[in-house]
Amino acid sequence: MNENVNGPQAGGRPEKEGLFAAEEGRQSPEPGAGASGHSEEVWNEDTYSAWVRRFGTPEEAAEKLRGNPAIRLRPLDRHFGDVRGKRIMNLMGSNGMKAVALALLGAEASVADFSEGNAAYAERLAEAADVPLRYYVSDVLKLPPEAAERAYDIVFAEQGIVHYFTDLRPFMETAFKLLLPGGTFILRDFHPVSTKLIHSRGSTAKVRKHKVDGDYFDESLEAKTVSYSKYLPGGALGQAEERTVYWRRWTLGEIVTAAAEAGFRIHLLEEEPNLSSDTFDKGIPKTFTLVAHKP
Repeated sequence: MNENVNGPQAGGRPEKEGLFAAEEGRQSPEPGAGASGHSEEVWNEDTYSAWVRRFGTPEEAAEKLRGNPAIRLRPLDRHFGDVRGKRIMNLMGSNGMKAVALALLGAEASVADFSEGNAAYAERLAEAADVPLRYYVSDVLKLPPEAAERAYDIVFAEQGIVHYFTDLRPFMETAFKLLLPGGTFILRDFHPVSTKLIHSRGSTAKVRKHKVDGDYFDESLEAKTVSYSKYLPGGALGQAEERTVYWRRWTLGEIVTAAAEAGFRIHLLEEEPNLSSDTFDKGIPKTFTLVAHKP
């Protein structure tokens, strides 16, 4: 049986203890913020439609997942190991694709994410795949008791996560508290060298150009407009609801230090090239994977 649990939501201006800080008069579309009824409804509809456009209907996506769920977990699958019977929480787990894949492999999977649109897609995906899924619609820093008080073997988050937090400490502490003693935390995200330092242009390896024009140690917040319009039919520019959030691009040292200060014992830090091509962005770190344990 699939569960959708609505947890507390928070909103407002950027604060050190929060995440997904919102622009004046607007609310963030992600965990840590609320939204007006109409705007939130439009955003959730756009989100669901975007995933259908990208992955197909939940039924179509589930059929593909059932064929080979492990492939959806790459390259993190080797860090998960045998997941049968394990409780796993995917923080900011979006459309539930990874969580449903884990459930198909025998895990007891949970997701925490703010978006009702993400939750709707994930729940229908799990139903079509015939696996249980707990989906908590909540600010990940303010999880409802039924999520926060469960003890997990693995907590993970990936791809486009840490820049949304104006302070990494609460996020790392949340992951730490969710884990059983001996549990594993896995974080995979974009490498700061590629997001803070290097600006790349060109759509093919042959014409790809890179320029070092960033400030790796810049600590300022960056206003970003977020929209799912690129996944909607014909781009649907101007039709998708847009929101402005503030990003904080962290250095690799800041990320690892925040994990250590939360109490984690660092097991592994891997810096990775462009894993989809042997020539594209050659020699430039594109992602990193941090694996840590709760003593």
